[in-house]
Amino acid sequence: MSTGADRAGKPVTSLADEATDAPLAGEGGWMTDGRTVTGASGRAADRAALRAFRPRRTVPAVVVAALLTVLGAVVAAETVSALAGRPLRWVPLDRLLIWAASTPWNDPLFLLGTALVTLIGLALVVTALVPGRPRFVPVRTGDADLIIGMRRKSFARALAHAAEGVPGVHSARASVHGNTAAVTATTSGWDRERFGEAVRAMVLSRLAALNPVEPYQVKVNVRERK
Repeated sequence: MSTGADRAGKPVTSLADEATDAPLAGEGGWMTDGRTVTGASGRAADRAALRAFRPRRTVPAVVVAALLTVLGAVVAAETVSALAGRPLRWVPLDRLLIWAASTPWNDPLFLLGTALVTLIGLALVVTALVPGRPRFVPVRTGDADLIIGMRRKSFARALAHAAEGVPGVHSARASVHGNTAAVTATTSGWDRERFGEAVRAMVLSRLAALNPVEPYQVKVNVRERK
């Protein structure tokens, strides 16, 4: 079995407690039932899976919607009451107008308030644009109507279990952060290169079998059992 490093013609080394990089897994064709699915159908299936498991910014959206609703209600109530000749005066508009008319642009308090509002606005924009951490790892099916995802913990356990299948590996643990899978294997010997290559090959083989939609980079740590 060959790894990505082998295909690139570069030797793979592994150092104790030092991560070694592997090429991205999950690239290439769409595997389903042993057949490679390519073209528009495979890409459509991948896009459908990514959309289905894309994190929703529910909490920030609810908070912003609630604040805008309250603000709109206050403005509407103040406007209607003023037109009726009986202003509610929930907001001290007179004092705000006097303060605005008498405050220069370079006033420290004014600049601080402007900076604060700007930062809040930028934070909301970043929250809306930057995707959150997905709870599931979408896997390829080749069918846009069939969407399958694995829990990230289950995905990591599957990779750790694959590493434990290497002879001489007593235990292994894996974690997934973004598109990087970090695997730490505890071995009975200290042949770093052999264990590093074997663990990497087994993890890459399991990744190929799981066939995730997005590519994953593998990092391997090898530790000697004490």
